[in-house]
Amino acid sequence: QVQLVESGGGLVQPGGSLRLSCAASGSPDSINVMGWYRQAPGKERELVARMSRSGSYIYGDSVQGRFTISRDNAKNTVYLQMSALKPEDTAVYYCNADQRPWHLLATVRVPSGSTSWGQGTQVTVSS
Repeated sequence: QVQLVESGGGLVQPGGSLRLSCAASGSPDSINVMGWYRQAPGKERELVARMSRSGSYIYGDSVQGRFTISRDNAKNTVYLQMSALKPEDTAVYYCNADQRPWHLLATVRVPSGSTSWGQGTQVTVSS
């Protein structure tokens, strides 16, 4: 069983930056893909970015060019550097860890089933 603990959320002004971190424990060696998803009030959870253990990655369309995902496999930690933040980036950001091979998640918008989620961290972009 994998446990995920997120940190780094908060309140930031439009145009500002934040860095989220997510540390995995329990059975981290079983993890292949780690990523970030977000859910705003009244909206479905959506992909922000995810990265495989070997470094393959993908971004959601709305964050491309502004957010950067990175991963330290030795520390079982994934990061999300968010820049040029907009009010529409306001959401609860969830860390995810999945054991499946990268290609099996290629058509999956949001993982379900045997996958692990963190408790979520609030990001609010407002002046």
